Amino acid sequence: MTGTTIKKEIKRTDLVYPELSYEIIGCAYEVMNKLGSGHPEKVYQKALAIEFSNKKIAFKEQVYAPLYYGDKIIEKSFLDFVIEEKVVVEIKKETRFSKGNIDQVNRYLKATDLKLALLINFSKDDIVFKRLVNITGS
Repeated sequence: MTGTTIKKEIKRTDLVYPELSYEIIGCAYEVMNKLGSGHPEKVYQKALAIEFSNKKIAFKEQVYAPLYYGDKIIEKSFLDFVIEEKVVVEIKKETRFSKGNIDQVNRYLKATDLKLALLINFSKDDIVFKRLVNITGS
């Protein structure tokens, strides 16, 4: 068929919560577009909470997630957001993700037993994000 383009729609079935992830990332871009770069992490967190509310996305902020060893709490952590009881969202403001950032979010996934985390970096020029999947999660 000369001159004809056949467009084949590919639907991925291996992504965890693709629509919700798209909405969350869209909110992050909206915040960056409105605020610009250079603000402290807490400013982005507050603005993102407002954006989630505006978009009617259910969320909890500063969620306590203790780490247990047996019956003893050995570490106390607070997650930036848990979205719709499904996705952990952790915000950073650095030039790139460190191994420590990724390890931190993987610990959060294990502590909450959720399937997906989005690590969102409000860098000096743009939004950078990483999807982390808990392969042992529910």
